[in-house]
Amino acid sequence: MTTKRAAIFDVDGTLVDSNHLHVVTWWEAFRQAGHHVPMREIHRAVGLGGGDLIEHLLGDDRDLDGDDQLAAAHHALYATYFERLRALDEAGDLLRALAGRGWKIVLATSASGAELSALRGAIDADDVILGAASADDVDDGKPAPDPVRQARELAGVPSERAVFVGDTVWDMKAAVRDGVVPVAVLSGGIPRAHLEAAGARALYRDPADLLGHLDTSVFADMSQASADADAYSRIARNDS
Repeated sequence: MTTKRAAIFDVDGTLVDSNHLHVVTWWEAFRQAGHHVPMREIHRAVGLGGGDLIEHLLGDDRDLDGDDQLAAAHHALYATYFERLRALDEAGDLLRALAGRGWKIVLATSASGAELSALRGAIDADDVILGAASADDVDDGKPAPDPVRQARELAGVPSERAVFVGDTVWDMKAAVRDGVVPVAVLSGGIPRAHLEAAGARALYRDPADLLGHLDTSVFADMSQASADADAYSRIARNDS
């Protein structure tokens, strides 16, 4: 019996080149509501769910009645890009390569609904994606562990047999809190030092870089460990 393993992926900035679109559309949503929020601060907050991002950038003393309007404005602005979203190079190939090696592929993202559908369409790898834990499925988004845990439970694996690949500090913190292996890509524009400080076990330039180094990555290490465990289990059963 082969031991199941889960490869959990964030989407924005990890598989799809969309982080800077979020920066621009959040900046415009804030501007329309009368808030001046520097783009660099928005960039650092990308990866949080909409409500958490607003709270992070505007603080607890903001007018809470404006949150829904801000989130709706961002969604409307970002939706104008849905048909033009593009996956990062070899993102779909990476997912298929891992699936071919026996990994269960699951997404963990703050996106949901039509946005998540557009992102999955850009990746074009639904044939190997088992499911997705979206903002609709959990009470708390990243950096809470809930999205990663939900994705892992979809795959039916414990934390020690899962890897989470993301591009933000919030991704790495969520992975650490759930006990899965945190792997980072730099394609979202977050500095290497920030990702390492948040717990990244390994870093790659983008999905193509990770795919090119798959045989020397944590995925290969865990695959071998699982194969060894399966072989030991078979030997133990035969000896009994």
